[in-house]
Amino acid sequence: MTTTSPQATASDLLSVYQPGASSLFASPRGTLLAEGTYFAVPPSARPRGLGDLAERVQAVFGVADAAGHQARMVVGAVPFDPAAPAHLVVPQRVRRSGPLPAPTSAPDTRQGPACAVTAEPDARDYAEAVGRAVSRIRAGEYTKVVLARSLRLTPAGPLDLPYLLRALARRDPNGYTFAMDVGDGRTLVGASPELLVSRTGRRVVANPIAGSAARHPDPAEDARRGAALLASVKDRHEHAVVVDAVAAGLRPLCARLDVPAEPSLVRTAAMWHLSTTVTAEVSDPAVSALALACALHPTPAVCGAPTDDARAAIAELEAFDRGFYTGLVGWGDADGDGEWVVTLRCGLVDGDSLRLYAGAGVVADSSPEAELAETTAKFTTFLTAMGLTDVA
Repeated sequence: MTTTSPQATASDLLSVYQPGASSLFASPRGTLLAEGTYFAVPPSARPRGLGDLAERVQAVFGVADAAGHQARMVVGAVPFDPAAPAHLVVPQRVRRSGPLPAPTSAPDTRQGPACAVTAEPDARDYAEAVGRAVSRIRAGEYTKVVLARSLRLTPAGPLDLPYLLRALARRDPNGYTFAMDVGDGRTLVGASPELLVSRTGRRVVANPIAGSAARHPDPAEDARRGAALLASVKDRHEHAVVVDAVAAGLRPLCARLDVPAEPSLVRTAAMWHLSTTVTAEVSDPAVSALALACALHPTPAVCGAPTDDARAAIAELEAFDRGFYTGLVGWGDADGDGEWVVTLRCGLVDGDSLRLYAGAGVVADSSPEAELAETTAKFTTFLTAMGLTDVA
């Protein structure tokens, strides 16, 4: 059953979230709490990457409809690797409300638990990988690759996931905050700034983000950093590559495509980003938000260009399996509407351990030191929410 109650606020849904028993997804469009699992979307009998995922979801909706199930929605996550299995389920019940409210009081600054931290790779090895990628880009092997690094945190005490989710929501209430059950006792939790694609009726919105700079506590320096990012030839080129790829992915499936000529600045609590909002109208109402997302994934913002060459470079240069990081997280309903965001500023909770992820786009004029600093800044979204500093 899907319910929208005028008495149930987004804060109410956030307060009743239970790890392992529910999933929460909050966006500027609204907040949903999915409770329980009615039916899981099965893997493809003949693996085709994401090629048949939207069709498998529609088949599951048919089963749920035939049984009279009222929660006509899937929630979950899709990994970065299209060949890896997605985790999408029809929940037992869905509760919905408006968007999260803006904070009305000072943030909770309680100190987080002491953590054992393992970096994979460590800072030196990551910088060396960036240097190798730059050399290969300059040699013409590919034009861009996104390289990530990971931190594994093992707290000395129990991890308070509901508190962490609330802290993430308070830091960036206008972003996309999620805690998604992805099976085997694991939870994907984060606060992404980037909408891959949404569909409402026939209206389609995509919001590619590429080009980043760390925020600064001094207002004058913070404004200078934002202005420098907006004027950066390197970052504007990197951003344009992503926007062009998103437009090219949408064009075969959409009409009335509107792509602004200039990017704008958006900010989170930790970062400045270059942003472009692309709008369109889906040509065929049978093309769902999930089908659109599958057609776009992965964009150069999380993989690189050309895609196949960049993916091969990631497999060679990264020291870990990304899993759901830089994949998709969100929801889609039986009418084809939905919201799918890029899984960024996120961590995977597995028991009492937490693995965090951050990446940076490497191009011909990248420097290892600058890309390392960018990943460190991106980790602060999560680390600050946990009450931790100086561990990245």
